[in-house]
Amino acid sequence: MTTETRPTPIYGPVFAADPHLVYDRLRRHGAVAPVEVAPGVEGLLVTDYQAALDLLRDTDTFSKDSRAWQRTVPPDSPLLVVLGYRPTALFSDGEVHDRYRAVITDGLRLLEPHVLQRRVGEVAHRLIDRFEAAGTADLIAEYARQLPVFVFNTWFGVPEEHSDRLVAGISKMIESTEKAVAAYGDLLAVVTEMVADRRRRPRHDLTSWFVTHPAGLDNDEVIRQITLTMIAGHEPTTNLIGNALLRLLTDERYAGSLFGGAMTAYQAIDEVLWHEPPLANLSAHYPRYDITFHGREIKAGTLMLVSYAAANNQAAPPTDGAELRSGESAHLAWAAGPHACPARDPALLIAISAIEQLTSRLSDLELTLPTQDLLWRPGPFHRALVNLPVRFAPVAS
Repeated sequence: MTTETRPTPIYGPVFAADPHLVYDRLRRHGAVAPVEVAPGVEGLLVTDYQAALDLLRDTDTFSKDSRAWQRTVPPDSPLLVVLGYRPTALFSDGEVHDRYRAVITDGLRLLEPHVLQRRVGEVAHRLIDRFEAAGTADLIAEYARQLPVFVFNTWFGVPEEHSDRLVAGISKMIESTEKAVAAYGDLLAVVTEMVADRRRRPRHDLTSWFVTHPAGLDNDEVIRQITLTMIAGHEPTTNLIGNALLRLLTDERYAGSLFGGAMTAYQAIDEVLWHEPPLANLSAHYPRYDITFHGREIKAGTLMLVSYAAANNQAAPPTDGAELRSGESAHLAWAAGPHACPARDPALLIAISAIEQLTSRLSDLELTLPTQDLLWRPGPFHRALVNLPVRFAPVAS
């Protein structure tokens, strides 16, 4: 274990370009490493698979409530848009967490898979129609980022004219830049207007379900659970689609089978969840008291993040050779424990269907620039491409 104590930055273009190199260096500290999450804001990153599980499952030792830590951070820090306390399932423990989470999970159960799959198909075809005649496209900006928000608009009954505001708000807040606070505020404004409308006139959508759920959430609680669900649903799903498409387009093991059907899409997504999870570092926890955790002494209230990407590397099935392997039951891309992602099944269905629809319509996709020239969005939390430019034979309208 290294004696170096200077925190390692996990933000900015250098980290975004090769995070796995950074994770390898962090392992020299042992299971838990000191990191700088944003300029001047430090924390600890769990890079060990077993240590990650121990933290995620131990609700007696660790809390999700960030309020004590938040008082140590500059009030204008863009990190607070992601990590600052709100009355949601993400920042709550015990019975409060269970109450909030029940509203979300009960709502997601209303999404019938065949209806969701049909909606994804409709949106996918509408988006592909926009660029198929051009022979070129950016599959992030024109497809992967657009598809989830149109699907979520249907679920929540979001007016279509607000789609761009939602996409911009979610994307900018996750990047934790100086634009994050304004972006989150704009997202809140859209949802606040929707909730007020559903209080007056309930409809058959998830917004109305959150408003009228037996848990009896007040307006602020409803707004916060909806924004949490939108953020947790849109950004990771966008990144999952983009990262899986990149793997399909560049990994030689998929050569000749890019358009081979559902199993190919599923395998690419599974490998992305292992090796390039769309949310790479999150699951913020705070020790309730001073502890010794996997050999490191940690003060109460210290910010601890779980690196799903680094931890997965220790347990991932091999990807060398011609054979594609699967192991979806063990990776941490959906986190674990009581705060594991409740939207795993719909997210997988959206991503798989999106890839199938695209590759069935455009059968000769190829990148327009070398893989090493692709740019990744900076930020401590996600693994996300800036763009994914492709060319293909134009399709006449």
